Amino acid sequence: MKKTVSTFAAAKASGEKLTMLTAYDYSFARLVDSAGVDSILVGDSLGNVILGYADTISVTMEDIIHHTKAVARGTQEALVVADMPFMSYQVSVSQAVENAGRLLKEGRAQAVKLEGGVVVAEQIKAIVEASIPVVGHIGLTPQSVNAMGGFKIQGKDEAAAQRLFEDGQAVERAGAFAVVVECVPPLIMKQLTESLSIPTIGIGAGPHCDGQVLVYHDMLGLFAGFTPKFVRRYAEAGELIKKAFGQFVTEVKAGSFPGPEHCFGDLESSIPKMY
Repeated sequence: MKKTVSTFAAAKASGEKLTMLTAYDYSFARLVDSAGVDSILVGDSLGNVILGYADTISVTMEDIIHHTKAVARGTQEALVVADMPFMSYQVSVSQAVENAGRLLKEGRAQAVKLEGGVVVAEQIKAIVEASIPVVGHIGLTPQSVNAMGGFKIQGKDEAAAQRLFEDGQAVERAGAFAVVVECVPPLIMKQLTESLSIPTIGIGAGPHCDGQVLVYHDMLGLFAGFTPKFVRRYAEAGELIKKAFGQFVTEVKAGSFPGPEHCFGDLESSIPKMY
């Protein structure tokens, strides 16, 4: 059965944990979808793991739309959520609604995600009123890394925790159906989850969330850069793939590939010489 925003509400009510993974192309979307994941996030993390940028700030609307279209074509059951990239919603409310609409109309997403709490509540409200489902994102917000002074744990002291709660409540009041919370201490996260009626999807926020999200490159060992502390490596696929590539190189250079079984017709043919 196709997952919808109602799936998230029902999971929160029943205590069932939600799952979200990233995908950026058709083939991986099919794999993630077939595993039974509730939601696929076409994250602006594609800037790091797909496009090779040092951060997510350089990602454009065209980048997200391009990859979301591919993911949507490969997804049957999971709810497809598209990230709104940096400066696609901050300038004005009308800009935010227009770009969110593009992600559904052109990208074929079923929902959008944008970073921020209190400061983007007006944008969230307007997008929701345009019949576009929204996932919020609070705590560590990578698009704001320059203003935050780096990638730091959020909500560590009383004042910071209070701001986090205010952001969560603002996102909920604005109409978001779920909120991603990144890099927050577990006990603060527990209180935040209990205080909100919408599901919390944690990343680096401990076990007291209504669900979890990871970047699949991190969990599969496909990204050679920094691996965050909160990531569990479920496979070392990067090493396996590299080994396969190396074997291909070795066999081609040795002349053992392709063999007779990979050819159309006999290697020694009766066809007359053409030169």
